[in-house]
Amino acid sequence: MIEAVVFDFDGLIRDSETFEFYSFQELLTEYGIELPLELYSARIGGHYNSFDPYEHLQQSLGKVLDRELLRKQRRDKYDKLIINQKARPGVQQYLEDAENLGLKIGLASSAPREWVLTNLEELELMSYFACIRTHEDAIKVKPDPELYLQVLDYFGVKPVNAIGFEDSPNGAKAAKDAGMLCVIVPNELTKNLPFDNYDLRLNSMLEMNLSSVISLLSQDSSLRGLTTT
Repeated sequence: MIEAVVFDFDGLIRDSETFEFYSFQELLTEYGIELPLELYSARIGGHYNSFDPYEHLQQSLGKVLDRELLRKQRRDKYDKLIINQKARPGVQQYLEDAENLGLKIGLASSAPREWVLTNLEELELMSYFACIRTHEDAIKVKPDPELYLQVLDYFGVKPVNAIGFEDSPNGAKAAKDAGMLCVIVPNELTKNLPFDNYDLRLNSMLEMNLSSVISLLSQDSSLRGLTTT
């Protein structure tokens, strides 16, 4: 029986990942350097040091740059790109449905806590989450399952009785390695990345309501690993 749902943040609740990538691309392009998604994807949903775009830029140019200036320039670009972006379609309805179903609602993110909380407050979604675990709470972030396990331990819920919602391969691996069911809802940036293991793939949370997702995943395991069309 499903007792808890645990959500990722970046790229799932708000598509910040896509616009972070675009902002880095814009910055590096100004220096005449390309930023392929194949390189950048290592950091999506995981530790931001898995791939360092600033280091990639410096190595490509063969010289040391002012990182603080680069960060400011990149953040200015990001702020302009994200300004009109709200929660992804269906997210708030899923949270409301989870609340109405009496499920425990948690969040597990590899991002810094201040970043996650600031975004949740801006989106007016903070009140839905009874437990939030972020970068500072874990020795290892995703794809390690530690963040998910911390949330489930707080709730006193066994992994088999919980669903993790993710948008990235690193996040999906963390949820599955924690022993949870996993629903992936890739965004524009992650939709073409290879996902090794999940139970259900949605293009949008608008495709299937939460009750239907729970019903489907509660059936025989042979029905899992599905992609909606």
